[in-house]
Amino acid sequence: MSEPQTDTTPLRRTPLHDRHVSLGARMVGFAGYDMPVQYKEGILAEHQWTRTHAGLFDVSHMGQCFLIGRDHETVARALETLIPADILDLKPGQQRYSQFLNTEGGVLDDIMVTRSADPDEDGTLMVVVNAGCKDADFAHLKAHLPSHIKLLIAEHRALLALQGPEAAMVLSRHCKGADEMAFMTGVSTLFDAIPVHISRSGYSGEDGYEISVRADKVAIINERLLAHAEVKPIGLGARDSLRLEAGLCLYGHELDVTTSPVEASIQWSIQKRRREEGGFPGFERISRELKEGPSRKRVGLLPEGRAPAREGTEITTEDGVKIGVVTSGGFGPTLNGPCAMGYVETQHAAIGTKVHLMVRGTAMPASIVAMPFVPHRFYRG
Repeated sequence: MSEPQTDTTPLRRTPLHDRHVSLGARMVGFAGYDMPVQYKEGILAEHQWTRTHAGLFDVSHMGQCFLIGRDHETVARALETLIPADILDLKPGQQRYSQFLNTEGGVLDDIMVTRSADPDEDGTLMVVVNAGCKDADFAHLKAHLPSHIKLLIAEHRALLALQGPEAAMVLSRHCKGADEMAFMTGVSTLFDAIPVHISRSGYSGEDGYEISVRADKVAIINERLLAHAEVKPIGLGARDSLRLEAGLCLYGHELDVTTSPVEASIQWSIQKRRREEGGFPGFERISRELKEGPSRKRVGLLPEGRAPAREGTEITTEDGVKIGVVTSGGFGPTLNGPCAMGYVETQHAAIGTKVHLMVRGTAMPASIVAMPFVPHRFYRG
């Protein structure tokens, strides 16, 4: 999670803002919004609750939009000029992770794209973008999409994330068949009698869902989910510790305009056809890095002590030569110890490599380890 906002720009509020306050949330400025960082029980308890039961996150600050063309091929090919994922091959109801790229192959934002499962919406793609990038993302789409593709910015919609091993059981009580969905699929359905779009996805490393709904209906869904004994509200603090243990990138930390998907070790999100055909920004750099390897790589770091290494911590060799920097780090409640991610020069990126993390001027021994730190528990059907 980024540092709390410190400028004087008025903070926007999600439709559930007053409810967060009434539940005793500690609110902070994040990506231009006044958001709950934790509730009364605290980040550690919220993290563990999500790991064992079901946590409900308000992620309505995220940007939602729809791209609409005359058919799937038309809208898919248009979006593929801006991202490296294979959208043409996306099946109805399937979701895919990708990135907006600049001409140098750097990441402008990472996104989720879903093809509508409804045959009557054959030319519609749903795109969800990060809160701090959404204004720039929408401007980027407006500037680069052809005139025959309509961009509908869905400011009228809110977004909830229900995450954890009991999420499927809870949601299926309201959305018939939700428990039968596979990871990275989405469908328009009813939550009781309320129209929603649900996808089996999220950013915790746990099984779970994201629920998109009209903003004027989100409070009803929020209250009905919180009425279940298995569900508690969870803030941004636990969301960040969960995604760190899951080894997932966060824009502005592991990803930025200088970082390529290959450096970030998310080249799995570039399917074979796109690697061969190109046709997206930065293809020359990304193709070269896929063949020759990048000069630096994102790695997992496991400190030997108990002190966490925060963002910006220098990574050095055991004899003190700087080889990289930490991009995310903190205490992992499930690990019961610190963990971190960062970038190091590729020749030092092998699993098992011993390094030092310079924490408050002290060289702290650590090892480069495989990620995720805690195994993913996505439901793949």
